[in-house]
Amino acid sequence: MTSVKEFRVEEAATPERLGRGAFRFTDDYSVFDWGKMPDEIPGKGAALCAMGAANFELLEERGIPTHYRGVVAGGEVGPLAEAARPPREMAIDLTQVPALPHEGRDYDYDAFHAAAGGNYLIPLEIVFRNTVPVGSSLRSRGAPADFGLDRGSWPDEPVALPEPVVEFSTKYEESDRYLSREEADRIAGRASVADLESIAREVNALVTERAAEAGLTHEDGKIECLYFDGEVRVADVVGTFDENRFSYAGQQVSKEVVRQYHRREQPEWVEAVARAKEEAKARDVADWRTLCARDPEPLPEGVLRVASDLYRAGANAYLGRDLFDAPPLAEAVEAAREL
Repeated sequence: MTSVKEFRVEEAATPERLGRGAFRFTDDYSVFDWGKMPDEIPGKGAALCAMGAANFELLEERGIPTHYRGVVAGGEVGPLAEAARPPREMAIDLTQVPALPHEGRDYDYDAFHAAAGGNYLIPLEIVFRNTVPVGSSLRSRGAPADFGLDRGSWPDEPVALPEPVVEFSTKYEESDRYLSREEADRIAGRASVADLESIAREVNALVTERAAEAGLTHEDGKIECLYFDGEVRVADVVGTFDENRFSYAGQQVSKEVVRQYHRREQPEWVEAVARAKEEAKARDVADWRTLCARDPEPLPEGVLRVASDLYRAGANAYLGRDLFDAPPLAEAVEAAREL
């Protein structure tokens, strides 16, 4: 189980073949790598499931292989268009996910790949960025000129990039870290980093186009991929309000709304998380949560209601279909702006 998705195995993967299973999308959410937070956002899981399904179907139409098999409705697997109600389950092909041994923060990827063979979930997240918001970690890893911008320093406002930037980060380490291309290539195993980058750019282009049709701006996102039979396939889920950042008329329409609310209203917890991560790094401790002195507080009901409306209204706009009982997106965005 992930922090926000339940995972069902119907037929386990083997070194020679893919398995069968499903994701069940819950209304749980996670911010700052905490894992399951103390409350739920109603309708969030179904919104992510529907958006992810729509994107997988568009990717398949463009010849980009994925692990998607359909959404589950009434016990049957089929395309999203046949779902009369918001789906919560997505049928998928399964790959192998070997253990990643480690001592402290020293991870043994050679052991991972020895167990993985030629059928495995690539232990990377491939991140793509179309804009650089204030506070983005990208600003700490390079100057504007490094990313094609004619500026001497980063401004105190979001910046649109002339071309999307693709980066690689770890997937299974307790604290994610960005990687050089050479290190990413080693961690990817048999999969080609060039192939991963190419697929990420295609996914980014598709989601950006779809978002624009809905009046949304696609700012950044990530994908995960599996490797099987010599081929890279898009896995996990893509193009949702959790995996990606979208905005509408300058207002965030994504998990970023909840993240920023925590920054404003629970700064002590956010700071405790940051300190715990730094302490874990200094002490070579893998699980930084054991060092965190605070737990997050539940959100007010009004905030959860606004977040719920935003997920459901945003999904309707992205899908071009009133699958969810939700207010118009402009109305949901205005309520989020007032938080």
